[in-house]
Amino acid sequence: MVSAAKKRALRLCSRAPRVFPSLFLSLSVFICVHPWFQTAPAQSGQTLTGIDVLEAQKFAPLVGKRVGLITNQTGIDRNRRSTIDLLAHAPGVRLVALFSPEHGIRGTLDERVASSTDQATGLPVYSLYGETSRPTDVMMTGLDALVFDIQDAGVRFYTYITTMGYAMEAAAAHRIAFYVLDRPDPFGGERVEGPKLDGDRTNFVGYFPMPVRMAMTLGEMAQMFNAENKIGCDLHVIQMQNWRRQLWFDETGLPWVNPSPNLRSFRAEILYPALEILQTGGVSVGRGTDRPFELLGAPWIHSEEFAAELNRRAIPGVQFEPTIFTPDSGLYKGEQCEGVRVVLRNRNPLEPMRTGIEIASALKELYPEKFDPSKMIDLVGNAATVKQLVEGVAPAAIVAGWDKDVEAFRKMRAKYLLYR
Repeated sequence: MVSAAKKRALRLCSRAPRVFPSLFLSLSVFICVHPWFQTAPAQSGQTLTGIDVLEAQKFAPLVGKRVGLITNQTGIDRNRRSTIDLLAHAPGVRLVALFSPEHGIRGTLDERVASSTDQATGLPVYSLYGETSRPTDVMMTGLDALVFDIQDAGVRFYTYITTMGYAMEAAAAHRIAFYVLDRPDPFGGERVEGPKLDGDRTNFVGYFPMPVRMAMTLGEMAQMFNAENKIGCDLHVIQMQNWRRQLWFDETGLPWVNPSPNLRSFRAEILYPALEILQTGGVSVGRGTDRPFELLGAPWIHSEEFAAELNRRAIPGVQFEPTIFTPDSGLYKGEQCEGVRVVLRNRNPLEPMRTGIEIASALKELYPEKFDPSKMIDLVGNAATVKQLVEGVAPAAIVAGWDKDVEAFRKMRAKYLLYR
């Protein structure tokens, strides 16, 4: 609400050119610089994703084509209309098949997913997280184009990236066009972080040898995969409009949709890469509670001791509060766990991968008989990093050891960036 005093001042401003011409310039300068009149910097608020841009183009690139759509619940436009519905009713476009990634077409499942039929459209839904993770010849029959529209989590080991890579390979093999309807990296597109995936460890949770946080959109990664892996795909990226690399997802004005059952908020998304790498070492990361990726614990942890050690390390952006929880599913189902609640204080200085390494180091130091960092290899993906954790190397030295690979990746990745 604007105060009466401020209203009087604003009326004075409007009359100044006519009534007080000699005062107008000085008053204008005062208003521009005085904090009383300042507002928060404007956010973008106008980002258009690939599906929004495709709508504005009246779906022209797909007209006359028989289309297969790889999507899930995150495939929506700015008005929350489903990409499935939009393509199903787009004039001149024949949507003939749907493909679902991990967690299924609606993003509610946390197990292997069977192929099915979409009730709304009657179209087949081919699962790429069931009997196969790659589109088969039968699935590709009769298609002129594959369209990919899924919101990624901005983390190397999130499987939607691999699903896109495998689908690009299938499109190249069948000589059909592949369209990526681009979406933001939720963390923004500037800060590359974490160990690089070892070249001999590419798999479903690591499609390409890159750091854990690559700071790229899926469209940019598709260009990189196509060139660096020599896929030879007929690739088309429907670029976003009004997205800048410094924008976090919640600064875009786009609606947030949980990308998977356990990523239930943007806050959890920010903490996800820090905590997810720890579970295989023997701790619960909150799955089976109402706060996955905000809780961390195990039956053998002492919460007060653990919280004190983590806070002593002064990890930028986060603090740790002792807590007790009992997961109703996942690791330690039905067992009381002591541990910490991870409190996000300031996301800007937060380095999720450094945070994860610091937590792993604390667990190894306090509970060496219970926590096994060697089992973190699957998601960390870098043998040297895991070896250093096992040997008790200081986290700062581990993180510094990533610099050379990160810089080399940044230089290579620059060729494929689409946005400033």
